[in-house]
Amino acid sequence: MKSALKSVRRLAVYCGSSIGSDPVFADSAVELAGVMAERGVDLVYGGGRLGLMGLMADSVLAAGGRAYGVIPNALVDLEVAHTGLTELHRVDTLHERKAKMTDLADAFLALPGGIGTLDELFEAWSWNALGYHAKPLALLNVAGFWDGLDSFLDHAAACGFLSPARREQLLVAGTADEALKLLDEAAATAAKGMVW
Repeated sequence: MKSALKSVRRLAVYCGSSIGSDPVFADSAVELAGVMAERGVDLVYGGGRLGLMGLMADSVLAAGGRAYGVIPNALVDLEVAHTGLTELHRVDTLHERKAKMTDLADAFLALPGGIGTLDELFEAWSWNALGYHAKPLALLNVAGFWDGLDSFLDHAAACGFLSPARREQLLVAGTADEALKLLDEAAATAAKGMVW
């Protein structure tokens, strides 16, 4: 068994409430869940049981890990709240959901998803930029899913809207192992009071 990550004990995973059109998306969620459970990294996520969200939670739990969900009351039925989690936090608003997930997590990782995934990722990154937290963020670039976003962010930086340091904050990984390694290194750097 691999040792637990040094700095990341709870990972917020942002991902789709649907499964996506390519089986590789589901495969990557299952793989990530297994790696997290093996390393003793708890899952923090949106609390639903559908799509990649539910698959992540089910897979973490099946592998002996812990899963903490956060879901707004208005979405309990819409996203079909997962009732078998280690803990399910019910909140009133999407803003409270993101704030609670930020409080619970040591780092953030985005799997493929839609506007909700992007909203959560960019709010976490914005809060980092404003100094509300110093927790690292990454994309798990499954089958090139995030290539377009990665290119756009390079374009935004080239146009002067992202500093080079800010652009480098959003880490990009090709595998679950790489993602956890990059996040752990960045969290350790942030814990030392250094800019990552």
